[in-house]
Amino acid sequence: MSGHNKWSSIKHKKAKEDAKRGKIFTKIVREIIVAARDGGGDPEANVKLKNVVSKANSVNMPKDNIKRAIKKGTGELAGIKYENVIYEGYAPGGVALIIETLTDNRQRTVAEIRHILTKNNGNLAEKGAVMWNFKQTGVIMLPQNEHSEDEIGMVAIDCGAEDFSAQDEYFIVYVSSKKMNQVVAALEKENVNIERAQLEYVPQNTIPANKNASQIIKLIESLENSDDVQNVYANFQIDDEILDKISNE
Repeated sequence: MSGHNKWSSIKHKKAKEDAKRGKIFTKIVREIIVAARDGGGDPEANVKLKNVVSKANSVNMPKDNIKRAIKKGTGELAGIKYENVIYEGYAPGGVALIIETLTDNRQRTVAEIRHILTKNNGNLAEKGAVMWNFKQTGVIMLPQNEHSEDEIGMVAIDCGAEDFSAQDEYFIVYVSSKKMNQVVAALEKENVNIERAQLEYVPQNTIPANKNASQIIKLIESLENSDDVQNVYANFQIDDEILDKISNE
C-alpha cells in the first residue's frame, strides 16, 4: 500500500496549499452543511460533523465560515440543499476510480464528470463495477514531528487500529469505520495532534500503474478541481519516486 499512502500524503499537503488560496474552503463548507443537516449542529454529538470541523481547522478555515456553514445545515440560515452522489469509473490502464460528490444538480455533475473522464482517456462505469474492490475505512493522519513511531504505533494498535505506517511527514493510521471515533478519542486522550481524520474508500487490491502515472494523476487532479467533487479514490500502485516527480512538475 506504499504508493497509496504516498499519494494520500501528497494530496493532503496539496490541500493545505490550496487552502491558502481559499480553493478548498468551498468543498469543506458543503461537507459541514450536509453533516449538520444529517446529524445536528453540535460537533460533540455529531461525530461526522466533528471530523469535518477538524478538517476545516487543519486548513485554517475561519471559525465564522464554519459557524455559518453549520447554521445553513441546521436551517438557521438559508442555504443550498446538497446530496451525496458516488460515481464509479476507470482511469487509463484500467485503474478503478471512486468519485465522491456533493451536488445540488445531478445532471450537471454527471455531465462534467463524464467530460473530464473522456477528455483524459477514462470512462464512467456502471454502479457496483469497481466499488467491490474498495472498503470504507477510517484514515487518520498525524504529523511525525511530535511523537515517535513506536509511541503512535503502540497507542493506535492498542485501541483497535487495523494498520499503521509512516509516510513522508505523517503517520497514517487505518481503522475500521466503526472504530474510527474510538481510535480518535484514544489518540486525543494521549495528547496526539490529529491533522486529519475521515472515512475514505481504500482499495483492497491495487494494480501497477507506473506506465500511465502522469495520465492518471492528471485525471484525478482534473476531477478534484471540480467544485462538486469532494474526493477521488483509485486502486493504483505507483512508485514513490515517480509520484514525487509528478507532484513537483
